[in-house]
Amino acid sequence: MKKFLFIPLLLFVFTCNQKVGKKTVNASLDPDYNKTLTTVSFGSCNNQNKSQDMWQYIIANKPDLWIWLGDNVYADTEDMKVMKEKYDKQKSNSEYQKLLQSCPVLGIWDDHDYGENDAGKHYPKKMESKKLMLDFLDVDKSEAVRKKHTGAYQSYSFGKEGKKVKIILLDARYFRDDLVKDEAPGRRYKANMDGDILGEEQWQWLEKELSESDAQVHIIGSGIQFIPEDHGWEKWANFPTARNRFFRLIAQTKIKHPVLISGDRHIAEFSKYQIEDLDYPVYELTSSGLTHTWSKPGSEKNQHRSGELIIKRNFGLLHIDWQSGQPILTAEIKGLNNESFLKQRLEY
Repeated sequence: MKKFLFIPLLLFVFTCNQKVGKKTVNASLDPDYNKTLTTVSFGSCNNQNKSQDMWQYIIANKPDLWIWLGDNVYADTEDMKVMKEKYDKQKSNSEYQKLLQSCPVLGIWDDHDYGENDAGKHYPKKMESKKLMLDFLDVDKSEAVRKKHTGAYQSYSFGKEGKKVKIILLDARYFRDDLVKDEAPGRRYKANMDGDILGEEQWQWLEKELSESDAQVHIIGSGIQFIPEDHGWEKWANFPTARNRFFRLIAQTKIKHPVLISGDRHIAEFSKYQIEDLDYPVYELTSSGLTHTWSKPGSEKNQHRSGELIIKRNFGLLHIDWQSGQPILTAEIKGLNNESFLKQRLEY
């Protein structure tokens, strides 16, 4: 009789939802949903058909949280049945299931899980695709991202007064204007001077989220890179008006300890940017290539890069040390066998 009762109880622990602040995310074995964050893990570009051997090394770092930064699966379809099957394959993977059992998981999409390579606002199945992504993340049906937000943008808060971390996940797909093709060799896109990324609804929401925040650390995620300007692929700099507006908003609100995180590029790198009228720099941590990276060694200019360009499969970590009263942030890029490729303290 005891064995009979134990099985459904175990299933309940592994499948029930967990509250994170006012948000609901997928199951975790840690019942303290509002814990002080000390290790945040993140990554992107995960092909569900390739080896999922990176999860064991991510879990070994005992993260308090995992953040998907896009291309969480490679769907590339307008057939929602096909897309769901790909999400289901990833979610049922035994190695990924271990992550779901170890910490909460949040996320935003990029293009391949949105549904089409480099797609923006004209992708015809974006409403249906949004639902499938939120289902994959086990976002509760009562949350604002499902009921109020047209796009997939979300925010989450962790920790108590004096040790709060706010996480803002921006949707760089649902409202994004058209990219402009670049005919120059080795470049795909050039600047769309009048184009937008977030759409006015999301801009207004973002301004409110930043201006009303009392967090000590702000982690802002986007599928595409915020700071880099030099490469010819997808990036915020393809929409300079939107990029400038974003950085002006950070300067205007003067949020504490801003950290940008991004994916998409199949590389890892740190970037550092000084915004006008802001007394401290903004850092960006790009981690991309959980299952694949560039097929051969290469180089790429980034005038804002801090440290080396990493062309290996990787995941990102943000360590937060609260012992001194003020948070001390250290960024790290790791890969297979838990090898550390980059590690850097963020100086504010």
